[in-house]
Amino acid sequence: MYEAYWQLSEPPFDNSPNPKFFYLSPEHEEALVRLVYTVRHRKGCGMLTGEYGCGKTTLSRALIQRLEAERYEIGLLTNPSWNSIDFLRETLYQLGQESSEKSKPELLHHLYDVFFRNFREGRDTVVIVDEAQLIDDDAVFEELRLLMNFQTDDRFLVTILLIGSPELSAKVRRLKHLDQRISIRYHLNTLDATHTANYIAHRLAMAGRTTPIFTEDAIKLIFDFTRGTPREINNLCDVALLVGYTKRAREIGEKTVAEVIKDMVGVS
Repeated sequence: MYEAYWQLSEPPFDNSPNPKFFYLSPEHEEALVRLVYTVRHRKGCGMLTGEYGCGKTTLSRALIQRLEAERYEIGLLTNPSWNSIDFLRETLYQLGQESSEKSKPELLHHLYDVFFRNFREGRDTVVIVDEAQLIDDDAVFEELRLLMNFQTDDRFLVTILLIGSPELSAKVRRLKHLDQRISIRYHLNTLDATHTANYIAHRLAMAGRTTPIFTEDAIKLIFDFTRGTPREINNLCDVALLVGYTKRAREIGEKTVAEVIKDMVGVS
């Protein structure tokens, strides 16, 4: 609605995990480097944790974009509230496989065949489990551990990446056999004040804006309210742009941001 008014080619603050808008802060870069290393060096299992809304899902999509399709077959699991059988079926489905098998051994055999076929063809298999803290059944974590037993003499046949909130770390720590299999792990923090400003500028630039819209005071208030959480920054900036559009403002100042914050927290 407000894009043309602000000279934007598209909405800059959507919360969809579009890698085009991925902002590479030093922490996000470190997280991405570790995930890429885990995959390229076939480390078996890596884990990325972070608070809700800090950019983990967008980072996972940026990772997928950086992995060559001809070399990697990637299964992305985004709703991991399954029992162990459904988890195995969903993994096969996300790897492009139809599964008529009913028993767990049959499903595991099918997965092994997929992993080994990719290995013979010079491709690596990667399974990414997003929102992995939602796994309630410990049997699913056990299946993840068992998948890492699929190896040749010198390499894993699959790389598993677990991505989730800090609750994921607590769940994994209880399961020593799985915890010991995680080679690379990283906790992603929110943005500081400087990178909050850079994040806002980056997203506006990716949407076609060549000059600033938010004043320095507005950005400071955005950081103070959101504490640098990208999802909350997006929500606040999106509504601020809408309010500025309806008022035919030339820029978004502290007063407009304060007004939006009052609406968001329900203060009259």
